[in-house]
Amino acid sequence: METKEYLQMMREIKDCTFATLDGDGRPATRIIDVMLADEDGLYFLTARGKEFYSQLTEQWFVSVTGLTKNWEMLTLRGKVKQVPQEMLTPIFEANPSMNGVYPGDSRNILEVFCLYEGQGEYFNLSKTPIYRETFFLGHPAGHKKGYEVTDACISCGVCAGLCPQQCIDAGDPYTIRQENCLHCGLCAENCPTEAIRRR
Repeated sequence: METKEYLQMMREIKDCTFATLDGDGRPATRIIDVMLADEDGLYFLTARGKEFYSQLTEQWFVSVTGLTKNWEMLTLRGKVKQVPQEMLTPIFEANPSMNGVYPGDSRNILEVFCLYEGQGEYFNLSKTPIYRETFFLGHPAGHKKGYEVTDACISCGVCAGLCPQQCIDAGDPYTIRQENCLHCGLCAENCPTEAIRRR
């Protein structure tokens, strides 16, 4: 799928976990509504008096995770920016329940943010084998996850026999189908020649 489709899925989940770091460098999470999604990113808001607002304006970075009813997890980590308050009008139109939470002019305490650049992952646990795909928003520096088999592989087959998703294919060297890998590390822990490493 394309990035815009994954962003729309996060909008449909709506209630996602947003993570930042607090003043002591510890993780801080909260459930926040994804208010809008378009090709430019995910839009959400918070009040200026909240710790979440302070963390966003100090770090300009957030990690967002949501889970569909079909056990499809979506994660997007990246940069955020504040956008003009004029965005409150389309947000309140698309999310009418907000009118009860912040009626009238009280909505002016809210600030709108856009997650505009980052790396995401779609992870479907309902398929066998599982399926995962990396997607990108904007032009971030990519970060590879999971494991790979190096040339130190002796093609003994230990890793393939242990893999819970059976996603390691025979060869010289063996290869891991990244789209089906759990990233559990069982293959790396049991490789007799330590030929498997993190990507």
